[in-house]
Amino acid sequence: MKNYIPKSKKSKAVQVILNEALDILKSVGIPINKTERALEKMAVCFLAVAGVTDNWKEAKEKTNLKSRAIITFVNAHFEENISSGSYDDIRRKDLKLLVLADLIENSGVNKGSATNDPTRGYALQLDFKNLIVTYKTDEWNNALEAFNKNKPSLSAILERKRNIDIIPVKLPSGKPIELSLGEHNVLQKAIIEQFLPRFGSDCVVLYIGDTSNKSLHIETEELEKLEFFELSHDELPDIIAYSKKNNWLYLIEAVHSSGPMSETRVLELKKMLKNCKAELIFVTSFLTRLEFRKWMLDVAWETEVWIADNPDHLVHFNGHKFLGAYKSE
Repeated sequence: MKNYIPKSKKSKAVQVILNEALDILKSVGIPINKTERALEKMAVCFLAVAGVTDNWKEAKEKTNLKSRAIITFVNAHFEENISSGSYDDIRRKDLKLLVLADLIENSGVNKGSATNDPTRGYALQLDFKNLIVTYKTDEWNNALEAFNKNKPSLSAILERKRNIDIIPVKLPSGKPIELSLGEHNVLQKAIIEQFLPRFGSDCVVLYIGDTSNKSLHIETEELEKLEFFELSHDELPDIIAYSKKNNWLYLIEAVHSSGPMSETRVLELKKMLKNCKAELIFVTSFLTRLEFRKWMLDVAWETEVWIADNPDHLVHFNGHKFLGAYKSE
């Protein structure tokens, strides 16, 4: 069984029952993507409503435990010291997902009372109670399969909602990632799926900064091998890719609202990467030629420009390096 709370300072016996609780919740589709402390609190409140301290066969259906009673039970059995004044956290945080998933039912709310009324009670849904009493028995797998067949997973419901607002991207390695919705990330998708296969010379993507998650994809060890600057630095370009064959490090800006690889930007990056073991390739990308025209005068010499609506071509701001006649094909 996975240890969901490895940094917990609770006794071994308490850690075991908390991890079992989280294992059950994950098995029935509750998202386990919270902080360790949030997971710990969700687990102890679930155990309190179930009336379980160390044996899942103890699980009760009609506990109708009030918020403050949950806190009392948790403090008594799971080495907590939660203030009774924190009763509203039970509704807003600790049991929220379990209630949404219909695993725990609200009961005993006074007519016309506020949603944070401390007289609100909680109890296990009957089918869920009948499931958890089989945990760690030979009946568990069959019971779990039957339970999940009849009840949609909250994780799946939330994931479907989230997928409306994501842009799926496949890295050159084949690994899929998901960027949040927006024109900037549409351009980043084009860079990864169209620019790099054409001009990246067998590149590996070492960094991608999503608009909502600046650390979406980082290959920390590989960047450190190249003696890249501190990864927490706010001057990271949008995409970093490395060609081992040429020992080229591509520093790519996806321009939507912020600026291109200007002379100032290039100078800053060169200073920060003075110890880098790879040769630096500076690239500015745009969605359209119209966008390129807006920023053209700001693009630095000795850099490259790629435009997504003309993906087979580059614009070289590189002086004599590429001077020469083209032969007709």
